[in-house]
Amino acid sequence: METIDTITIDYQHYLTANEIAAIEHEASIMETREAAGIEALKVVQAHRGWVSDDSLYAISDLLAMPVAQLEGVATFYNLIYRQAVGEYVIHLCDSIACHLMATEDVLTAIKQHLQIDYGQTTTDGKFTLLSNACLGGCDKAPVMMIGAEHYEHLTPESAVEILQRLAAKEHSHE
Repeated sequence: METIDTITIDYQHYLTANEIAAIEHEASIMETREAAGIEALKVVQAHRGWVSDDSLYAISDLLAMPVAQLEGVATFYNLIYRQAVGEYVIHLCDSIACHLMATEDVLTAIKQHLQIDYGQTTTDGKFTLLSNACLGGCDKAPVMMIGAEHYEHLTPESAVEILQRLAAKEHSHE
């Protein structure tokens, strides 16, 4: 039986020149190449949208670090996606503060509007819905994050309006 550490993918044939350059830059400013693991994952995700198994193996090859160790880093951080996600990833805060401020109503509105549940992506590939343990906006609850943007003091109506604006913005570029 093959283990994940016995699979290798030659990074030079898998990663783009831009990805390699960005990862090498990150590795050059770290104490060890392994310390650049999280940054390398972020580089590949920025270019590809998520980190596939093949990407993980290629990064492992480039940084000369065990795949299992890199996988541990990838799965520890909830902003590294190990499966394909939509163009817009919605992180809905799941903290106690948000629950006290009716995040469940916001969740219900989002699920009904997008016709998906946590961990799912819309059929058009635009939105993925994920929960997040805390987004650091307890005084502004309920909160969600899409990309780098935080949306605060959400209501079911405001959450759906945000999603409609994002969907319309995307359609205006087609």
